[in-house]
Amino acid sequence: MIRGAHVILYSTDAEADRAFLQDLLPLPTADAGGGWTILQLPPGEVAVHPADTSGAVELYLVCDDVDESVTEFSARGVTFDGPVSDQGWGRLTTIRLPGGGRLGLYEARHPTAFDL
Repeated sequence: MIRGAHVILYSTDAEADRAFLQDLLPLPTADAGGGWTILQLPPGEVAVHPADTSGAVELYLVCDDVDESVTEFSARGVTFDGPVSDQGWGRLTTIRLPGGGRLGLYEARHPTAFDL
């Protein structure tokens, strides 16, 4: 029986990105040994979008109000790649991780699977 999903973010500065995510998302962590922390995520869902090639994966944090979240995270020193954009199906922006990676943040305007 599947009981969850494990997301891996690859980073040139994994330690800094782990610390950043622990500060951004004050959720429980597990120590996998040697200080290698694994952060609990909120409930998730998976969607498959059409593309010209297969294999790409993106991670988005979903919030109720993206403007409110941007304001809160900005006050805590979080950097965003640009302003919030309206895509019709949702409003989104991108968080810049210390290691150079990106993490999406969006407010869905469509039904989600979170409350199923």
